[in-house]
Amino acid sequence: MPQLIRRSAFALGVGGALLWVFSPVLAGEVWTQWRGPQRDGQIQSRPWPDRLDESTLQRTWRVDLGPGYSGPIVAEDRVFVTETRDEKFEVARALDRQTGSPIWEKSWPGAMQVPFFAKRNGDWIRATPLLDDGILYVPGMRDVLVALDAQSGEERWRLDFVAKFGTPLPDFGFASSPLAVGDHLYVQAGAALVKLDKRTGNVVWRTLEDGGGMMGSAFSSPVKVELNGRPELLVQTRSHLTGVDESTGQVLWKQEIPTFRGMNILTPTIWRDSVFTSAYGGKSLLVKVGGEPTPTPATAWENKVQGYMSSPVVIGDHVYLHLRNRRFTCIDLATGETRWTTEPFGEYWSLVANGDRILALDERGELLLIRAAPEKFDLLDRRRVSDEETWAHLAIAGDEIFIRELKGISAWRWGARPTP
Repeated sequence: MPQLIRRSAFALGVGGALLWVFSPVLAGEVWTQWRGPQRDGQIQSRPWPDRLDESTLQRTWRVDLGPGYSGPIVAEDRVFVTETRDEKFEVARALDRQTGSPIWEKSWPGAMQVPFFAKRNGDWIRATPLLDDGILYVPGMRDVLVALDAQSGEERWRLDFVAKFGTPLPDFGFASSPLAVGDHLYVQAGAALVKLDKRTGNVVWRTLEDGGGMMGSAFSSPVKVELNGRPELLVQTRSHLTGVDESTGQVLWKQEIPTFRGMNILTPTIWRDSVFTSAYGGKSLLVKVGGEPTPTPATAWENKVQGYMSSPVVIGDHVYLHLRNRRFTCIDLATGETRWTTEPFGEYWSLVANGDRILALDERGELLLIRAAPEKFDLLDRRRVSDEETWAHLAIAGDEIFIRELKGISAWRWGARPTP
């Protein structure tokens, strides 16, 4: 029998009284950080159906929210979302996972204006929070990290990186998502990579300083990886791909990633002892990182296609990547050869893979179900799931799919009965 990690309760009215009904949630049916359980857009779940019609995928609830780009976080019994309210405040909310009903909310001053050329992408909160050991860590636009008790919403601590380090506000807002490893957090904020004590917010070390402002302040998010048997942090700045020692902050290796105006946005992905990345105005490339005594990066191959904001997924020996030109492509990781490229779709996809299936959420409110195959692009089905823009990253937990619309969030379930 699958391991149960909790029994959630919801109330039904019966004869004027409340009857509490318990519904089990299986272990692993959560989505607690950027890009899912391993921060790589991969989950291990029951096989998905081959269709997205109402017989297989149905909406169970929807809640209106203020605007925001942060991806939802899914715990055992609740869903956490963020929003910008009245162009003045940032808000974190906890919603009941079964119904969408409000549990708590916490707000703080946090609005800012992004540069005029980025206005069409909004002035609202954008980084995905992290849930770890009962604490929700929320990155606010003005380079502030807020730690909230996930059960009650009570604030545990707050770190203002601008005030702490005297760095400029990031022109595009705090865009990187925090990473938890053991008792510490790692976050690209304060114009650097910073290690924090996750219980107190105290700074342990700071490295990879970039000056912040317009051309500093990372868009990508750090990942804990293992290369040649060596654990390290994989960190992409606006100009370089790097490996960092998590204990000391020492930069183990560094590889320049040429790009247009520092638009290194996607989160890099591991394949064997190599790292795949792609840059707007640059190229796609595989960086092979040598072992001891000194880790040394070397470009294994380059491909002219350019990624943009969408982080890729690796399935087998192939990487599946949404491109700057709005097309979707498959690249052989051993050779760098492009296997196929589609006609254009939308500007942004968030991708989640389960076995040989990929769910892609297009920013135009369309969900696509794809069979990952190097031989051809195999689109199994597509369905409009929102009339609003859907820039936030898709979250999938068990049989449930959570879609953060620009001004709302909706919950969907494979094979569920629709809500009356």
